[in-house]
Amino acid sequence: MKNVITKTLVASAISTAMLAGAVQADVTLVSWGGGYSASQQKAYIDTYSSGNVNMISYNGGLGEVRAQVESGNVQWDIVDVLPSQARTGCDEGLFEELDRSLFLPAPDGTPMDEDLLVDVPNDCVVPQIWWSYVPFHLGSTFEGEQPSTINDFFDIEKFPGKRGVHTWGNGIVEMALYASGVAIPDIYDVLDTQEGQDMVFAKLDTIKDHVVFWSSGAKPLDLINSGEVSMSLAYNGRIGGAVLADGADYVTVWDGQVLEEEWLVLMNGAPNRAAAIHFLIHASSTQAQADQAHWINYAPMRPSALPIMAANEPWFNPGLATEANIMEHMPTTDEHMKGGILANPDWWADNGQAVNDRYAAWMAN
Repeated sequence: MKNVITKTLVASAISTAMLAGAVQADVTLVSWGGGYSASQQKAYIDTYSSGNVNMISYNGGLGEVRAQVESGNVQWDIVDVLPSQARTGCDEGLFEELDRSLFLPAPDGTPMDEDLLVDVPNDCVVPQIWWSYVPFHLGSTFEGEQPSTINDFFDIEKFPGKRGVHTWGNGIVEMALYASGVAIPDIYDVLDTQEGQDMVFAKLDTIKDHVVFWSSGAKPLDLINSGEVSMSLAYNGRIGGAVLADGADYVTVWDGQVLEEEWLVLMNGAPNRAAAIHFLIHASSTQAQADQAHWINYAPMRPSALPIMAANEPWFNPGLATEANIMEHMPTTDEHMKGGILANPDWWADNGQAVNDRYAAWMAN
């Protein structure tokens, strides 16, 4: 414990000294808007006492980031990015590599970069959240036995009705291969082969006549509520949020979920660099990551946050009329990870165009 305290104090002292030398201007954090940004506001910004942080929304991609850096007129400091952006942006020098020793360890002393389910892809990234693609249905849809595995999503005879599926391949491709009997550790090795990709589309063909496609994150809930589909894939946060906040009768099937990374990065040439790094140290701490789950059911990227949440239920909306236990809606609990698939952004970077082209052709025919 003494070692943990020492490391924490050293990191805090470094970051405080860094802030003292910074130009006292507002840090700009760029994120995705909606309930997700609201959770960041409450967990990270409202609890931050060392400076001002303003949050604005964007639509993703690297276009505006690249334009700012290449023009030498950088307006943003910190950006919330998807895994592909995190890799490409760092490779292109759009984001700054960060001194990993500045960041706070877990309560047991584990360094931040080791307190993760995956290796950090580069030194530009700071951990944010995990979210996942999952199947779900209404609790009242099926009588008797209930869907419990990814195989059930593809079993129209056993669990009749149409299926809601998104209009791109990420997530559903891995699920189809897993439902075809491929072990989770082997999924991307098998996907590297033509035979493996053929297996994916053979499994997709088993539900093709029963698919309703969606492209908006809110649409799966509409499809389920209207009865147009009996099961749908969706973002776990949409489902759990509706259950937690509104009491919706949704049941998530965690087996076969495909988890995606989310990172924070520092713009290269950030106008408030020192203050922004100080804020990143705060936002990436175990406690701050746990605090974000007060307001949304995406999982902290740092597993050390989960015991804090579990020991202090009800964790969601604390003190409000809608406060509730949140652990059953966390994608990264040990129970939910038994059938969890960690998406491989590097594989998708190399193969995504070809696979999604084939997926688009499958949808059209």
